[in-house]
Amino acid sequence: MINDLATDQRVLRSANVLKEQGYEVLLFGRELKNSPSVAHLPYQTKRIKMLFTSGPAFYLFFNLRLLLFLLKHKSTLLFANDLDTLWPNYFVAKLRKLPLIYDSHEIFCEVPELQKTPLKKKIWESLEAKIIPKLTYCITVNQSIADYFNQKYKVNFVAVRNIPETVTQTPKTKTQLGMPSNKTILILQGAGINIQRGAEELVEAMQYVDKAHLYIIGGGDVFETLKKSVKQLNLGHKITIKEKMPKSELQHYTFNSDIGISIDKDSNLNYHYSLPNKFFDYTQANLAVLATRLPEIEKLINTYNVGCFINHHEPQHIANTINDMIESGKLSEWKNNCQRLNQENNWEIEKQKLIQVITSIH
Repeated sequence: MINDLATDQRVLRSANVLKEQGYEVLLFGRELKNSPSVAHLPYQTKRIKMLFTSGPAFYLFFNLRLLLFLLKHKSTLLFANDLDTLWPNYFVAKLRKLPLIYDSHEIFCEVPELQKTPLKKKIWESLEAKIIPKLTYCITVNQSIADYFNQKYKVNFVAVRNIPETVTQTPKTKTQLGMPSNKTILILQGAGINIQRGAEELVEAMQYVDKAHLYIIGGGDVFETLKKSVKQLNLGHKITIKEKMPKSELQHYTFNSDIGISIDKDSNLNYHYSLPNKFFDYTQANLAVLATRLPEIEKLINTYNVGCFINHHEPQHIANTINDMIESGKLSEWKNNCQRLNQENNWEIEKQKLIQVITSIH
């Protein structure tokens, strides 16, 4: 896939399932100056250094290197993560008559970054339309997106949701982590804290929240903007921002939080149908969830009563909703209800769908 391999939990879970099914797994990705180590991963990895870090040249360079790598190495199964790695995998699969599993992590052509660049969007849409109808084994991250692709391309996409594996380690204490013990802890986490995800408004909202401390942990294209806003608004005593870290380290902060935040804007089809990884990271840690009313998230929150919603992204409204959650007396109820959600929605159950796809190949 076209990231650094170390922090994409969906890719790592898929690799673990393939390994359990008897495959010798090799992950191919890219390496940048700040890419975390992959030495701890229990399978082979190949990361290439990039001459370009963004734009068309970045994708072209990566895909050519991936194509050359696939042509030089023998495989029995190819597994393409997202549209930006699909063409080399499809070409080699056809050339060598190999099975190919395509995993679409999102509605790639509807991401907000492409909406302002019609030519780039048209190129990706053309690539998608030419290849996907010819595929046999396809998975994606939730049923809404599976239905979208099934209807558009008449191809059977199987929904395999991003539910984390059960955490077995004992969390560190707030004291060990330097977290305040006299505040309600809010957390916004994720490697893709990008535009239209509500993070900028959340930072502004903290001006009007006094009984909570917000942790923002991860990375994304608005990360530097968030840091500047915290300084400009003099919110360093209310907001802690930490860079992307290994999942095993991040979990300590998640499990010591009270409210998990997922307030993506309903501004494009990709976000509208999304079910962010962090939702299940939050509920597995028994956090109440504050979210926008996106169909997949709303269904889970309403079914299990594990949190509430904002109605729009005006900072004062976000702050009022957070304050209401803290004062409502419902935090314990919401957090306790996560236990039933976790019993009925966990990776041991979810991964059986991926196993069925893999075993159907032979």
